[in-house]
Amino acid sequence: MNEQVIKLSDNAAKRIKYIMSKAESSAVGVRVGVKSGGCAGMSYVMEYAKEIKPNEEVIEDKGVKVLIDPTAVMYLLGTEMDYKEEKFSSQFIFKNPNETERCGCGESFKV
Repeated sequence: MNEQVIKLSDNAAKRIKYIMSKAESSAVGVRVGVKSGGCAGMSYVMEYAKEIKPNEEVIEDKGVKVLIDPTAVMYLLGTEMDYKEEKFSSQFIFKNPNETERCGCGESFKV
């Protein structure tokens, strides 16, 4: 058994469950990927997944399904996904051991 690409905190799993309960019934899970951009070079992307694409990593953890874009796997290996709610903002947080640099706003990173 390979190590999971991403581990979910209880808060993240709870939030994804909530999001999925509000999603269209055609959504099978949440897709996580990375894209170029942001002040440090790369940023995280999340979207509803309507189907599982070939070669995607499928992680089923704490009752939710997270699909990892195959091009993102090497950037996300060992990452813990958390969800933080504060007074004025709430967001998913990626604790990624591969990051060498993160911008001040926390939106982008470098590996």
